[in-house]
Amino acid sequence: MFYVFDHAVTTADEITAKKRLNLNLTAGVIHQVDVLFQDGCDHKALVQIFQGSFQLWPSNRGKALRGNATVVSFREFVELETGDTDLHALIWGDGVIDGVEVLIQIGLLPKKVIQPLSFDALLSAAAGLE
Repeated sequence: MFYVFDHAVTTADEITAKKRLNLNLTAGVIHQVDVLFQDGCDHKALVQIFQGSFQLWPSNRGKALRGNATVVSFREFVELETGDTDLHALIWGDGVIDGVEVLIQIGLLPKKVIQPLSFDALLSAAAGLE
């Protein structure tokens, strides 16, 4: 499954008034994250993605993804359990750019699809016990 969330950055979305975009997902494993910056963002639209109060991406706290006519794309393995799927993005600009869109796409699959066997089952299979 892929989920898509979008926001058009306006002059009101400044660092002191970041737009909070809720990323409503189901339980599963995030395996792919794409953040598309529309042409015109000019590296002045910024995105951070959080789980609760913990910044997931980018990994270095306090920093933000940015780009122009660019897709920032990466593979991941973040498990979301039922009741713990509170992800949100903070999106803001420099107070000058207006109407440029940022798209966040998240690939999510059930854990049994991504990892069909437990670690113990893999070891047993490798040892020829199963």
